[in-house]
Amino acid sequence: MELTTTYMGLELKHPIVASASPLSTTLEGIRRLEDGGAAAIVLFSLFEEQIRHDEAAFSHLLESGTHSFAESLSYFPEVETHPGPEQYLKLIQQAKQAVAIPLIASLNCMSGEGWIDYARQLQQAGADGLELNLYALEADFTVSGVEVEQRYLDILTAVKATVDIPVALKLSPYFSSMGNMALRLDQAGADALVLFNRFYQPDIDIVELEVSPILELSSAGEIRLPLLWIALLHGKLKASLGATRGVEKPDEVIKYLLAGADVVMTTSALLRFGPAYAATLLDGLKHWMEARGFASVGQLRGSMSHAKVANPGAFERANYIKVLENFKSVYV
Repeated sequence: MELTTTYMGLELKHPIVASASPLSTTLEGIRRLEDGGAAAIVLFSLFEEQIRHDEAAFSHLLESGTHSFAESLSYFPEVETHPGPEQYLKLIQQAKQAVAIPLIASLNCMSGEGWIDYARQLQQAGADGLELNLYALEADFTVSGVEVEQRYLDILTAVKATVDIPVALKLSPYFSSMGNMALRLDQAGADALVLFNRFYQPDIDIVELEVSPILELSSAGEIRLPLLWIALLHGKLKASLGATRGVEKPDEVIKYLLAGADVVMTTSALLRFGPAYAATLLDGLKHWMEARGFASVGQLRGSMSHAKVANPGAFERANYIKVLENFKSVYV
């Protein structure tokens, strides 16, 4: 059975990738992820705030940005608990000597300033690829959707002009035309698109009357939105497609590959069950493929995408109406 896949130009031994998480903040954690069976690791995210904090020239921007973005410095962990830029570079250098699988650095950004040059440093440190986690929850209501989209394209263009390693973009689903945006990013040179990011969504503490920063691990029910868009985009882009969100069991890995994903990423499952759970996901995939007669991941990939299924309308509006009718018939 052939399990290899290609993601953003990187040859991987199978399609299960450890996405950015606290598990990769130490060399020991990175070793455990490799030993646990991950085919590649997206390192924990380095935040733009950290880079700016490291550069005195940007100190005035830090203060002005704290009220403009959801992730402000008032919530930002100290360097002692979350490695800063220099530690991040050192970790990549050490990890490249310690593990054999590809390491993809992650930048969690708000703007195009202050971190383009750092992309070059990440490449020099030995990163095999770069994932841009573009956290752009726009709180300025005078900024148009067109301007937000152009910001993504400008950042991608600038980073691609800076580095030679492949560049992925981790996207949110909140574009007016997700498909068109994916095509434009593909044409601008994105090596991969990762679907989808989870924006920080705070809660309100009604006892203390405070805004509570809440982050919950994803559940299998969250697979459906990225599954839909991967199925729609498969075969229409040069860029690889990375699936993330909602991976709890091998079932979700299988579904994402059927829809057309090149790799399936998980954080929540590895945090819940430990790094060795990657091997469990892979075993489940292999057993299912054997039972169904699939000889390779390449044969499996995209076999139930929008372009391949007998009824593509199942991904579209007609099926939405059908679902509502079936729901009504059960309860009426």
